[in-house]
Amino acid sequence: MLRKLHGLPGLLATLFFLVLTTSGAVLSIVPSLERSAAIIPAAGELSVAQLAERVLTNFPTTEQITRTASGEIIVYHNGDNQPSAVLVNPIQGTYLAPYQPSTWARWVKNLHRSFLLGDSGRALAGISAVLMVLICLSGITLLVQRLGGWSALLRPIAGSGSQRVHAELARFTVVALLISALTGSYMSSVHFGILPDAANNEPSFPEQVSGGTPVPVGTLTALQNVDSLQLKELVFPYLNDVKDFYSLTTTQGAGYIDQASGELLQFTPSSGNKQLQHWITVLHTGKGLWWFGLLLGFASLGVPALCMTGIKIWWQRRSNTLKPTVSAKSEQADTIILVGSEGNSTWGFAQNLQQQLVQAGKTVHCAAMNELASDYPKATTLFILTSTYGDGGAPSNANKFLAQLDLFNPKPQLHYAVLGFGDQQFPKFCQFGLDVDQALSQKGLQRILPITRINRCSATEFRHWGEDISKHLNIALTLNHNPAPAATTTFQLIDRIDYGVAVNAPTSILRFKPVQSSKKLWHTLRLKKRQPVPSFAPGDLFGITPPQGHSPRLYSLASSSNDGVLEICVRKQPQGLCSNFLHNLHIGDQIDGFIQHNPSFRPARGTQPIILVGAGAGIGPLAGFIRQNVAHNPMYLYWGGRNPESDFLYEPELNNYLKDERLCALNTAFSRATEKAYVQDAIQADAQDLRQLIAKGAQVLVCGSRDMANGVSQVFDNIVQPLHLSVAHLKAQGRYLEDVY
Repeated sequence: MLRKLHGLPGLLATLFFLVLTTSGAVLSIVPSLERSAAIIPAAGELSVAQLAERVLTNFPTTEQITRTASGEIIVYHNGDNQPSAVLVNPIQGTYLAPYQPSTWARWVKNLHRSFLLGDSGRALAGISAVLMVLICLSGITLLVQRLGGWSALLRPIAGSGSQRVHAELARFTVVALLISALTGSYMSSVHFGILPDAANNEPSFPEQVSGGTPVPVGTLTALQNVDSLQLKELVFPYLNDVKDFYSLTTTQGAGYIDQASGELLQFTPSSGNKQLQHWITVLHTGKGLWWFGLLLGFASLGVPALCMTGIKIWWQRRSNTLKPTVSAKSEQADTIILVGSEGNSTWGFAQNLQQQLVQAGKTVHCAAMNELASDYPKATTLFILTSTYGDGGAPSNANKFLAQLDLFNPKPQLHYAVLGFGDQQFPKFCQFGLDVDQALSQKGLQRILPITRINRCSATEFRHWGEDISKHLNIALTLNHNPAPAATTTFQLIDRIDYGVAVNAPTSILRFKPVQSSKKLWHTLRLKKRQPVPSFAPGDLFGITPPQGHSPRLYSLASSSNDGVLEICVRKQPQGLCSNFLHNLHIGDQIDGFIQHNPSFRPARGTQPIILVGAGAGIGPLAGFIRQNVAHNPMYLYWGGRNPESDFLYEPELNNYLKDERLCALNTAFSRATEKAYVQDAIQADAQDLRQLIAKGAQVLVCGSRDMANGVSQVFDNIVQPLHLSVAHLKAQGRYLEDVY
């Protein structure tokens, strides 16, 4: 139930969340920009009386002085008989710039507040904020359950894939998102009158004023006693109207000031409700607390990723939900299969077991563990297939099982076997399965064999368990369920170019094509699992599993689907299982592989300059980017090798790219040449030119070893420092990308 409470609102409101959070992230920058432009006097340095006096000296027709939450001073006056608003230096009272609220920022604000739909959109935004509160609270609860308590929230999260990414993002953004959602819900409630608006509790107008001759504003005692940092608004009386008065609003409250006596009239301190409303506005907008606004904005940027991973998790669970196989009634079955599953993946294994048992002549009843009957009169075998949820807990469809065992009265002939599913990265690997196994044993049931624990839904371990069951029950079972078959195809090596043997750094450019089984074009061929070969681009990854390898190795592609080949650049590592395997291939040899997209390492679209940096085999995807640059956008390559005579990778191609202007400049550095140099040296030599390119919006892409990338990053940090930038800033802007190993 809790999972549905978390997931369903998220699915329904994903689009609204994306609009609210991305617009909120944009708006979060505004307070910091305003703060950076504001001139802030020291506390106690300037009173409101002094500020008003200096402003009047420069703007005699001033009608109102406003201090924004970010500290900017805005003066509203009649300049040349025209209403005007200007920003002023509070210390001198002098003109700084015209005050012109950004039309673009106002549009983004309206988008954030109301989806540009007026009050109906504002109501929709309020409802979305309430849903976000619900999602945050349920998400925190689910996260605590998964990690095993509040004390585990800061520990490393085990697991992999979308679920781990979703959990990691949630852990570090949920507090900020909850604050944004709660404050947004409150502000929406105030707007629609659900909660009282403290702004309506203004002081009443004074019944009497002295009516004497006005004195200079700088001599008014009430204004002399107020620090300018406390000012929110000062409204001047009408000119030549001795019965009018000053209206003063500060962080402490609001009141009026007699323009002749300087007496403070009808001052009303800010109520607790008004203070609450003020701080809620600050916490939601960041105005007056610019650094907190940036934190909220940064957290908001995690929402698109949370939405995408959440949708992927939901789809995976939906995909894993198999149509139930017809089961015999529990009272008629000789074999019972009970399933505990949180994400539905365990059901696939259970149904495969059920099908095999039926083929072996068994009468099988399959159900969720919470559907445990009080008795199975004809059953001789009970199988429990269960995952573990969180820190050793029960899945949602098995959370009543242990309690129901108290009412369970099995016949003496009933024997059982427990198969647990989990992930060895978690400290309580298959803990719920262990608990169930122990509870059944204490109930008096006899084990068919000890509990078996399967790591990460391993099809091989499941098959081996089936073989053990077959021996104990003396029946033929061939269990073959694989929830995540590898989407591989067979590729043939058609070309190779070898470099670097003379400098003891063998590096090869290898080109593969899928093995054709028909006359169809290669890109329409089917994979072993009857899936089409996906399209790919330079920078995507080619996964290859070496013989006797436990996991695939990934190599960056230097080609695209349009090239008709999969091209990789591989340096032979002394202890490299896969690199040695690839280097030993001959033309015509075949391998199995798959394509994994890598959209986070791509040149940006557009005409801005692209600076490519690599060393050794890291040149592969960079050469691919240049090959694709048929639009002749400005590209500059910096690459480091060992010796120009033996391992100048892609030298002929790069020279051709220079001639046809797909490449603007090629800068190389060789560590074993007469004049030893590294790619960092080549970059430093062109520091001034590179700084100019980055100032024009250039993007930097770095590919190669981590040590090289760290050195290059340090050089670029120094290069962009005069621009008041850093590599970290460029990375945040998507203008500095790395593919390192």
